Amino acid sequence: MTRTMKITITVMSISILATVALAVWWLGFRQEPLPEGLIQANGRIEGDHYTVASKAAGRIVELKVREGDAVEDGQVLARMDDAQVRARVEQARAAVEAHGAQLEAANTALVNLKKQVPLQVDTARAGVTHAEAVLAAAKATEEQTANDAQRFSTLLKKQTVEEHRAEQANLAWKVAQAEYTSAMAARAQAKNQLAEVKLGWLTVEAREQALTALEAQLKQAQAALLEAQSVLDDLTIRAPANGIVTTRIVDEGEVVAAGSPQFDIVDLDRLYLKVYIPEKEIGKVRLGLPARIYTDAFPDKPFTAVVRYIASRAEFTPKEVQTPDERVKLVYAVKLYLEENPDHRLTPGLPADAVIRWQEDAPWAKPRW
Repeated sequence: MTRTMKITITVMSISILATVALAVWWLGFRQEPLPEGLIQANGRIEGDHYTVASKAAGRIVELKVREGDAVEDGQVLARMDDAQVRARVEQARAAVEAHGAQLEAANTALVNLKKQVPLQVDTARAGVTHAEAVLAAAKATEEQTANDAQRFSTLLKKQTVEEHRAEQANLAWKVAQAEYTSAMAARAQAKNQLAEVKLGWLTVEAREQALTALEAQLKQAQAALLEAQSVLDDLTIRAPANGIVTTRIVDEGEVVAAGSPQFDIVDLDRLYLKVYIPEKEIGKVRLGLPARIYTDAFPDKPFTAVVRYIASRAEFTPKEVQTPDERVKLVYAVKLYLEENPDHRLTPGLPADAVIRWQEDAPWAKPRW
C-alpha cells in the first residue's frame, strides 16, 4: 500500500468518525429548540428602589437598621437630634393651652353676659313703667290740687271760707307740683337707665367679635403646633415601604443636609427581571404577555411574571447578557414583573432566565441555551 493510499484512508476514517460523532451529538445531546410561540432571555433580578432622605438638616443620633435588614412600611430607620425642635413644640403647645384658656374664659363671660343683659333690660323697662305710673298719679294730684287751690282762692275773695283753708289748699298744690316735677325726673332717669342697659347688647356684640378673634388666635397657635410637630416628626426617619435595606449611606454622629440620601431600600414584593430581546424578535413582545422566570437556586420552581415595560429604543447587547445568536448587536430592554415572591426567595442581583409566551397556545418549556 502506497503512502498516498494510506493518507487517503486516514482522511476518510477521520471524516467518518467526525460524521458519526456529529450524528451522535445531534441525536443524543443537542437540545431541541423552544416551541414556536416562546422567546427566551436572561438577565438579573432588580426591584423598585426607594431612596430615603431627611427633609431637614441635622445630626444623626441613632441608627436602627443596617444593610440587609428587612424593614416594614413606617418602621423607624434613624433618629436625628431633635432637642431644639422639641422645645419649639412645647412652646407651641403652651401657646395653644394659653389661647384655649383665654377662649374658654371669654366664652363663659359671654354666656353670662347674654343672660344678664335681658334681665337688666326687663328690670329697667319695669322701672320706666313704674316711673310713668308715678308720674301719671303725680300729674293727676297736681291737677286736682290746682283746682282746689283755685276754688278756695275764689271762695276766700267772697269771704265764704277761712283764710287758712285757702292757704292749705295752695300749699297742697305746691307740694303736688314738686312731686310731679320729681316724678318727671324719675321717669327720665328710668328711661336713661333703660337706654344704658340696652347698650349691653352692643357689649355682647363686642364680646362676640373678641371671641372670634380669640378663636382665630387659637387656630393660629394650633397651626404653629402642627407645623412644629411635623418638623419634629420629620427628624424621625421611617421606611416608605416594605423591603430590604441595600445601602446605608450615613452613620451615627454625622451631620446631614436637607434632602441628602440616607438609605436605599428595595421592595421585595415588586421585583422584576430585566432582560434584553433581540431586535428581530422584539416585534413579538407586547405588554401584558405572560412569562416564567427560572433561577439556578430554584430550577424546578418557575416564577410567574408579566411583561410591564418595553424600551422604546434599542441598545447594544450588555456584556453580561447572552443571546442565542452572538451576532446580535442591538437589543431592547424588557422588564418582567413577578406576580409574587413567596417567602421573599428572590432578591435583587440574582441572575435568572425567562421564557415569554407570545402565542397563547404555545406549550411552556424551560429555557434552552
